[in-house]
Order: sequence, then structure tokens, then C-alpha cells
Amino acid sequence: MVATVTATNDQPGSSVKAGRVLILLDGSPLSLAALEAAAEIALARNTEVLGVFVEETNLLRAAGYGFAREVGGSSGLARPLEAAALEVRLQALAEQARRSLKQTMARRGLSQTLKLCRGRVAEEVLNLVQPDDLVVLGRVGWSGIPGGRLGSTARVLLRQAPGDVLLWTAPGHRRQNRVVVLLNHDQGANHRAVRAGAELAHRSNQPLSVLIRASSEGEQEVAQDILRYMEREGISARVRWIPVASAGAALRAMQEEGASHLIVSRTCSVFADQEADTLLAELNLPITVTP
Repeated sequence: MVATVTATNDQPGSSVKAGRVLILLDGSPLSLAALEAAAEIALARNTEVLGVFVEETNLLRAAGYGFAREVGGSSGLARPLEAAALEVRLQALAEQARRSLKQTMARRGLSQTLKLCRGRVAEEVLNLVQPDDLVVLGRVGWSGIPGGRLGSTARVLLRQAPGDVLLWTAPGHRRQNRVVVLLNHDQGANHRAVRAGAELAHRSNQPLSVLIRASSEGEQEVAQDILRYMEREGISARVRWIPVASAGAALRAMQEEGASHLIVSRTCSVFADQEADTLLAELNLPITVTP
């Protein structure tokens, strides 16, 4: 059984505590799209932007082997992976990242810094990020296909970053018009996810749905607490109880809500499901994961 309650109010909402916005840049088309999203968030929060470009050491090491090959993304042809050529390409990508970051932020009057690193991407980002920061990255880089499986960097940051992580992909069709927050009934980390949902709903001028996974319909006081908070924040919201089943059941509920953006805590029980990676990969929409 589903319980749905709605609250509306026209007063302006408040935002979550704003740290920096860190944007991972690798020159791929999706990372450039994520850059635009990061800029809009930084503008709304009036906060600092740090661009991060990492020269991947594993790739550089691989180029040292004579048998190493790379496959063209469009041609599908294999060619030698040469260290000198790779260094030149990485320098060009870093310069492109610098220009893109500067131009994107200049259009909005925002300050920005580019951090150049060499190492493993996830490790370098984890060394830079702070608990109040938001990390923004494309769901996949050059090596992946939009809408396909999550990249390895994304998987590590989702599980280890101390702050919020936004996996960016192009928004879906117009029917998708609600911010969706997925919660556990007894989840201690609910508050941060709910606050992040309220901020996003207010910034995007979209209604919000809170889906609470529980073995049975929970206490109405839980729903009422959430709705009272949303009313104070000026957010049109509804709360819906959904059964604790497979990750696929949660996916169907999000599709029924017309989710345009998912916000979920990494402590949510859906991540304990063996289908969790498949769920995140199949959701071809932006996903914010909170601690």
C-alpha cells in the first residue's frame, strides 16, 4: 500500500551548507556537460569552483610496454600506445580543461582554479575533497558509453567521498520532472539526503518525491516531519512508502514518479543489493549520492 501526502508553499527555500564544487575534467564530452552543471550549482550556492585534471599513472605506465595498444572510439582500430604521443595528448587535454573551466566560469562571474595531478584519479580526488564539498563528474569518461556501466572512478567516489557526489548525465525527456529522494525508514543519514533534495528542487523549480523503503507502511509521523520541512522550504512534495524488495522494484517506483534526478544516501539499503550497480547504470539520469 502506498501513502501519499502533498504539501505546497511559495516561500523561498534555503540551501545546504556550501563547500566548494569540485569538477573532474578529462576532456570527454560528458565531462564538459558536467562542467556546465557544476557551474550552475556553484552560481546558485555562490561558492568556489575547483577543476581537477588527473594524468592517470596506470595509463602512462601501460604506454611503456611495446605490446600496449589503444582502440579508437569511433574507428575501432587498434594502434600502438606510445608514451611520447600520450604525453602530448594529455598536455593538450589539460590545456583544453583549463580553457573550458575558465570560459564556463567567466560567463557566470565565478572564480575558479584548476588543479593538475598525476596519479590514480579516485585517489587524487579523495586527497582534495572535504566533507562539505560537492564532487561533480560524468558517469563515464572516454572509455565508457553514456547510459552504460559506471566508470571505475565513479564507483570508488560514490563509496568513499566524504561529501556529496553528483554523477552527471544528460537529463531525460520532458515527462521526467520530479526530483526523487530514496530513503530507508530507519536511516540515520536521511537528513542530509532530504536537505540535498530540497536544495535541488528549489534550484530547478521542480516538485519533489520522497520514496521510503520499508517492510510495511511506516508511521505517518515520519512522512509528516518530511512534509513540514518541505513546506518551510517552499517545496511542493509528496511522500510514498515502497516495499523493501529488489533494486529493480526501486527503479520501477522512480520511473513511475517521473524522476529527473535521484538523490540517495550511500547507507541506503539499496546499495546492499547485488543489483545496485545495475540500478545506477540503468538510471540514465543525474544521481547525487550523499554520505
